[in-house]
Amino acid sequence: MRNHCAVSMTLAVLLAGCAAAPITATPAGTEVCKPTSEQEIAALFERWNRSLQTGDARQVVANYAERSVLLPTVSNKPRLSAAEKEDYFQYFLKNKPAGKIDSRTIAIACNTAVDTGLYTFTYGTTGAQVQARFTYTYKWDGTQWLITSHHSSAMPEKN
Repeated sequence: MRNHCAVSMTLAVLLAGCAAAPITATPAGTEVCKPTSEQEIAALFERWNRSLQTGDARQVVANYAERSVLLPTVSNKPRLSAAEKEDYFQYFLKNKPAGKIDSRTIAIACNTAVDTGLYTFTYGTTGAQVQARFTYTYKWDGTQWLITSHHSSAMPEKN
């Protein structure tokens, strides 16, 4: 009987210790995912397009994460730094471009999203249009969605 009581007491102490452990603790490396929607991700292109309308390359570059890649439509050079992106957009904005999404597919994961499809740019200076393929990848930085990679290439086949 005495052994039985000792075992019961030991179990009671162990269980009490377990109950005292914080239940809300999260394992190291667990990420809290920001809830989002296809509409919110689609609006990120509109935010980027509105920044083009300002004519200010710095406002366009503000849409990109610090460590991001731009593979632009009308340049062979990958743009990695903010200064390189700004240089590209200063050139691109001279044409007064305005983009329109023709078709898209959006995929959403935890704090990341991909928006890919086809768009058309109309140049306000000439009225010329360029049809291109695009892929934007976005990352939630805890405050806002930023572009982590942007690939745009003119359509290879002319209509």
